[in-house]
Amino acid sequence: MLTVGDKFPAFTAKASFNSGPEALVTVSDEQYEGKWVVYFFYPKDFTFVCPTELVEFSRRLPDFKDRDCEVVGGSTDNEFSHLAWSRDHDDLHNLNYPLIAAQKLAPALGICDPVEGYANRATFLVDPNGVIQWVAVYNGNVGRSVDEILRVLDAVQSDELCPCNWKKGEATIQA
Repeated sequence: MLTVGDKFPAFTAKASFNSGPEALVTVSDEQYEGKWVVYFFYPKDFTFVCPTELVEFSRRLPDFKDRDCEVVGGSTDNEFSHLAWSRDHDDLHNLNYPLIAAQKLAPALGICDPVEGYANRATFLVDPNGVIQWVAVYNGNVGRSVDEILRVLDAVQSDELCPCNWKKGEATIQA
């Protein structure tokens, strides 16, 4: 699995964006050059924990934008499955970030379940130079904390020594 300090792989992927008539798009790493990006991956469309995360990322998108950070979600399901799910599930109609079909990207990141092949619940925080600054992988039954992702983004962007449970605005450690 790729980890902190590794270069995030170059990729191009089909994606769904929102659920409208022009919902199918192509996304590539080149679109995010020079930007902070949170890439989050989930196991499967049409499941139970995953939509809670997708909705929360969409709801908190302004918090990421305030930090000059883009959000990209995805799984190893294809773009048509993503689109069908977003059209079928009332809470997913207006997601404000792309859901990529990560059939090639997930294995390149090393995050696929070794038995089933789907993407594990993984999050990568990538800096404007394309370098992974933080990664977390969760059990498929456990949803991630968007608050924690924002806290880590703040800490990494501060370029300071941040103690345990540090939050933006609190004192950092002076070495």
